[in-house]
Amino acid sequence: MSKILVVDDSGLARRATRMILENAGHEVTDAQDGLAAIERYFLDKPELVLLDVTMRDMDGLEVLKRLRDLDPAVRVVFVTADVQSSTREMADAGGACGFIVKPVSAQPLLSAIAAILPEVGP
Repeated sequence: MSKILVVDDSGLARRATRMILENAGHEVTDAQDGLAAIERYFLDKPELVLLDVTMRDMDGLEVLKRLRDLDPAVRVVFVTADVQSSTREMADAGGACGFIVKPVSAQPLLSAIAAILPEVGP
């Protein structure tokens, strides 16, 4: 199906998201922080990045900015527990394709991916 990069400083969140995606047939790589995410993006060339907002070294909004500076075609969906409208507005302004609230469950995640990558289906 699709190659997806999961970026989250929580190992539990990365594993749970990976399980949902792999069970749906996606190829998954992951990173635990912003710098590793940027490196993985350019090594793996994923079709989509699932990105947490709150991380220790570099927040997700900064990661999105850096990825878009380097690749304007990058597709990013924020997956976060931060439900503030200001965060969502900054994500939209930064060029994010979507916003999913944690905890992640299979159907909303897979539906969001299908909407962004229609070639993968529901």
